[in-house]
Amino acid sequence: MRAVDTNVLVRLLTRDESRQVATAEAFVAGGAWVSHVVLVETVWVLTAVYELRAASIATAVEMLLNHQHLTLQDADVVAAALVRYRAQPRITLSDYLVLEIARKAGHVPLGTFDRQLARLDGAQKL
Repeated sequence: MRAVDTNVLVRLLTRDESRQVATAEAFVAGGAWVSHVVLVETVWVLTAVYELRAASIATAVEMLLNHQHLTLQDADVVAAALVRYRAQPRITLSDYLVLEIARKAGHVPLGTFDRQLARLDGAQKL
């Protein structure tokens, strides 16, 4: 299976450059894989460049999870992080993803200096 870069996901989600959208859709039509790094970069671009709020970010990630041609790395981990993010969006989706990756790997507690993150089950304030 092929993989996609951040800019491909951004085009699929924002649909703001029609030629690139068409190219991105054609590329993923045969199936494409999305790494955690690309997902986190995409969320950053949507937040920093497109100024999307938490609810819109959550909807975008849900769209990627449900996309018929995309396979997200550890989709179960992404889905668990998304549930937590929807419930408490003051913590970033990337923080939830880091915690859920550690949890799945059996490497908790997650040590952190982040006070908000440290309040979550599975994290420990250092």
